[in-house]
Amino acid sequence: MTTRAGMLIAAGALVAGTVAVLPASAASTGEPTPRPLPTLSWTACGTKAYPKLQCATLRVPLDHDDPAGRSISLALTRIPHTAKTFQGPLLVNPGGPGGSGRGMAGYVAASLPAKVAAEYDVIGFDPRGVGKSEPALDCRPGHFDPVRPDSVPRDAEAERTALERAQAFAAACGKKHADVLPHIDTVSTARDLDLIRRALGAERINYLGYSYGTYLGAVYARLHPERVRRMALDSVVNPNGVWYEDNIAQDYAFDGRHKDFMAWVAKHDGVYGLGKDPAAVEAAWYRMREELRDSPAGGKVGPGELEDTFLPGGYYDGYWPELAKAFAAYAVDRDPAPLTAAYERYGEADSAADNGYSVYAAVQCRDAAWPRDWNVWRKDNWEVHAKAPFSTWNNAWYNAPCAFWPVEPLTPPNVSNDQLPPVLVLQATDDAATPYEGGLALHRMLRGSSLVVEQGGGNHGVTLAGNDCLDEHLSAYLADGTVPRAGNGSEADAVCAALPGPEPEPAAAPKTAGKKAAARGRTAGTVLHGLLGHVR
Repeated sequence: MTTRAGMLIAAGALVAGTVAVLPASAASTGEPTPRPLPTLSWTACGTKAYPKLQCATLRVPLDHDDPAGRSISLALTRIPHTAKTFQGPLLVNPGGPGGSGRGMAGYVAASLPAKVAAEYDVIGFDPRGVGKSEPALDCRPGHFDPVRPDSVPRDAEAERTALERAQAFAAACGKKHADVLPHIDTVSTARDLDLIRRALGAERINYLGYSYGTYLGAVYARLHPERVRRMALDSVVNPNGVWYEDNIAQDYAFDGRHKDFMAWVAKHDGVYGLGKDPAAVEAAWYRMREELRDSPAGGKVGPGELEDTFLPGGYYDGYWPELAKAFAAYAVDRDPAPLTAAYERYGEADSAADNGYSVYAAVQCRDAAWPRDWNVWRKDNWEVHAKAPFSTWNNAWYNAPCAFWPVEPLTPPNVSNDQLPPVLVLQATDDAATPYEGGLALHRMLRGSSLVVEQGGGNHGVTLAGNDCLDEHLSAYLADGTVPRAGNGSEADAVCAALPGPEPEPAAAPKTAGKKAAARGRTAGTVLHGLLGHVR
């Protein structure tokens, strides 16, 4: 559910605090003693953007079934509440798996209405294996260094080369992190959430999860329904498809979203000069891709890197203007420099991305069974590629280590739940990373949940991204638990219109109220999608 380019905290470097954990002691009666509650020691680690930010570190068991065994650390951040009314901790997760969440506390606290934010301790955290949590996984540094082989295998030799690369990543992970890999999974992370709850001294948690964070939240709620106070889930993973089927669904959806982008470029032919016919514009994009096979732009942008560069546009249309400029510069002006610059901004992997991908693979490969017979992958991906060629094979190789993963898979939990207070589910109809069907599925599985739909929206991560209608529903829910109810038999309890699409060039000084609101929305969306890991 994440791109490989963006596991960074946009708010700046954070300095970790410390944690004090009470020592275990044997009960004098000889009876088993409850595990001692950890306590957190928060230290100031403010940034320019979020000067009130605090940091702490929490030690948790590597293996939750062996609490006295080896421990690992989780890096936490907090914006503390300031109001007399305290509604408890609000844990926020940006998704991934593999996304760093330390930057989310400041952003969420600053983006919510001040009165609502003041009543919560907003808590961000790096999940196990991620970022400043230790140990941080990095299975094979440089795995995405350019130029990689073309993601679409043209012959048996090309397929064998790509397979060997996937096998090498899986083997490197097994060799480097053999003791940790069995415990990098969603259920273990959900159990970490409960230890965070205990360390915060809270009986129940409030939770806001984006993307993969919706699945993490649903798993936590299944494990501990009585400990959920409020839960908002934005851009929802389909729990019925983890993870092989969900990735196949993504392939179709990202291809559709790429076609939306091509149509947008055609609509603005006067700016980009690539033609007014969306099909012709798309054909030009694939010609560019073919040319890059023989002559990578800037010596670093081949076909796979091109896909990496344009994939963030499937997550967030605010990137379309810059991507379109790079596309036009190459295809019309024969200038590769803007394309190289776009790759360096949107697609190039760094050490944070290497860490994020390592955790992504570790979680998804461990969470559920994947086909071990490569013939299944080959057949399925060629069938999908025939209808949805934009990123199908790129995504296949991204996930291919799971065919060779050195740890046996778990069985995903059934997250159906009738024990929860109302859960707020928010979903865009044209989301590519987590297609709309996932939001419907989870809404049906969580009895009493409320579904808010962004009609016509194609972005991934839709609250606190500039859509006032969606934000009002989220804010009302966090303020007092209010959720909309349709009452007319509709599955959607409320519908919000999507934000207008981007303009080719940002307006220097928008004059109308509508354009000013759209500009504010674009600014918020860009910051949020950076934190969600969709771009560096």
